[in-house]
Amino acid sequence: MINKLKRTLTSLLPVEEGRTGECNNCGACCRLPFRCVFLKTTTDEDNEQKEYCSIYTVRPPNCRKFPRSPEEHNLVKDTCGFNFSEASEKSSTKKFIKIFPKS
Repeated sequence: MINKLKRTLTSLLPVEEGRTGECNNCGACCRLPFRCVFLKTTTDEDNEQKEYCSIYTVRPPNCRKFPRSPEEHNLVKDTCGFNFSEASEKSSTKKFIKIFPKS
């Protein structure tokens, strides 16, 4: 639940540099940490189950900007259509450590 709260609170921040790609409608972000109520299932012409966002065109910032950072991308990197360059992943880790120092 803490990741969901963090994702919502940081959604007002800009997307970090180095993100490339586009949404491929995999729905992985719609299951973090639990299934979104707007994620619907339908059957296509081949009788295969397909998932889709029922509010995609008006989705909130935390959905629209996901993944906002390489840290968030690591949660869905196997299926997500977005990517972050390796350089941005290293700089993101440094920023995170500076903001939240280990105690």
